[in-house]
Amino acid sequence: MKSPKWLDRILYPFAHHTLQLQTGQMHYVDEGQGEPIVFVHGTPTWSFVWRQQIKALSRTHRCIAPDHLGFGLSDKPMNFAYTPEAHAHNLEQLIDQLQLKDITLVVHDFGGPIGLSYALKHPENIRRLVILNTWMWSLEDEAQMMKISGFLNSGMGRFLYLNLGFSARMLLPKGYHQKRHLSKDVHQHYLSPLSNSRNRIGTWHFAVALKESGLWFDTLWKQREKLRAIPKLILWGEKDKLLPLHLLDKWQQAYPDATVKRYEAGHFVQEEKGGEIADAIKHFI
Repeated sequence: MKSPKWLDRILYPFAHHTLQLQTGQMHYVDEGQGEPIVFVHGTPTWSFVWRQQIKALSRTHRCIAPDHLGFGLSDKPMNFAYTPEAHAHNLEQLIDQLQLKDITLVVHDFGGPIGLSYALKHPENIRRLVILNTWMWSLEDEAQMMKISGFLNSGMGRFLYLNLGFSARMLLPKGYHQKRHLSKDVHQHYLSPLSNSRNRIGTWHFAVALKESGLWFDTLWKQREKLRAIPKLILWGEKDKLLPLHLLDKWQQAYPDATVKRYEAGHFVQEEKGGEIADAIKHFI
């Protein structure tokens, strides 16, 4: 595929790869050689969010980072379910197609339940887990998040997301503790893939899924023992304004043996602390 004109090839110098799925074409990065590291993004981001880590780690490892359907350089079909479960199925297809073994799985935001769903189904194929500002359980006890998700499922919420680009324009900047890391150029790389209402359908479905996918999240959490023996590194931006800090406590209570590193950063810790996150993953491996 050709690079879109808005894509800065210095910021994002990776070759384009695609996988044809039943409902659309998934774009992904596949850089370097060696033991595989799979990076799974959330919303409203795409593989671009991992660019600093991919540049550093692809020198010694094979780095794979897909764009979920509806995000980044992947297709944005109207006939796709856009639930976290559906995205998890697509990720599994990609991993199977590439025949990846002994994976270091790196997950963030909605990429947490999406990627960890694969880990729960195939724990024997996961060598390590790296967890950044995410969850794997129902958020029904998070009253504020449930209230917001319920509102976003309304006509007004849908309008805000689809017509005004609320996710990339308004919420994304809130995910940064130090706004200087969200330069105009970087922000444009999150706005451009979501340039019209049709292209924003995936972001809206994720917002609704915070509440609507609670049962599925809960089924994942009930299986958490399957992951206990897998070494874990938790990298957490503790200035996160989008996810409450006590989610980190829940991870630590469930997996007390996990290595935990806290950063003075917001939700998009891999953007604000790019080199440090890459170094932490490399040291962990």
